Amino acid sequence: MTDQPSPAKLGLTDEELATHPTMFAADALKDQVVVVTGGAGGIGRAIAWLFARLGAHVAVVGRDGGKLDALVARLTGRGLKASAHVADIREPDAASALFDTIWAAQGRVDCLINSAGGQFPQAAIDFSVKGWNAVINTNLNGTWYMMQAAAQRWRDHKHPGSIVNIVVVTTHGLYGIAHTIAARSGVIGLSRAVAVEWAPLNIRVNCVAPGAIETEGWNVYSPEARAAYPRSNPMMRTGSPWDIAEATVFLAGPSANFVTGETLTVDGGGQLWGETWTTGKPAYFGGDDK
Repeated sequence: MTDQPSPAKLGLTDEELATHPTMFAADALKDQVVVVTGGAGGIGRAIAWLFARLGAHVAVVGRDGGKLDALVARLTGRGLKASAHVADIREPDAASALFDTIWAAQGRVDCLINSAGGQFPQAAIDFSVKGWNAVINTNLNGTWYMMQAAAQRWRDHKHPGSIVNIVVVTTHGLYGIAHTIAARSGVIGLSRAVAVEWAPLNIRVNCVAPGAIETEGWNVYSPEARAAYPRSNPMMRTGSPWDIAEATVFLAGPSANFVTGETLTVDGGGQLWGETWTTGKPAYFGGDDK
């Protein structure tokens, strides 16, 4: 029997992100300007580091100015180009003003990476109206406001653009986060629709669907649920935020110049494998949860 790869640890440090090997050339995105929402989060932070290392100016967006400033300081401390932008993407006017600010400062925007989002594990039957709306407003509405604001500026400036939306795997059993399944399914359908509508504008729109990727965000799940995640795919391990970053660069950049309307699943084959219960598998289905 061959040894199974060891699971990824919870998140990656900035030092690891600054030095992690990549298959892309160091100047692959030279002079590009990339907007990354949720840039201070686990996956968003890895994306910001990789795009910056490949020569892009990365505009990281979020609601916590302290975290954004700290990330930008670490990036610029390595001689990379980055700026911090505090904005609530759930507000359409804020999304619009954000793009005006970045365009005025940098003279262009080339890519939008929608990595902002969040959810909490709970049986759907117990969702409150507030809890449901909180997830939908960030994961679906906020993503759309950013997409539309970017597309309008690309149209008006006659500038090509590329959007990559970070979603979740919606095609197999993922239970206990029905609110985000609804939101992310909406984003995938939306991306497919506007990929056609916006093709005449030279705007590509794609999605990356992560599986069990270990980040600091896993802290919202129980230890039992986290322990089960490495068994959620036939590779029997979890993935790293770097796996998502590399997939995102592929779709966002010239390497996928003839790809639009697609969802790239990065889950170790999990969508072919079985089911994941974020709230504990009910005894009715053979689990231990009573």
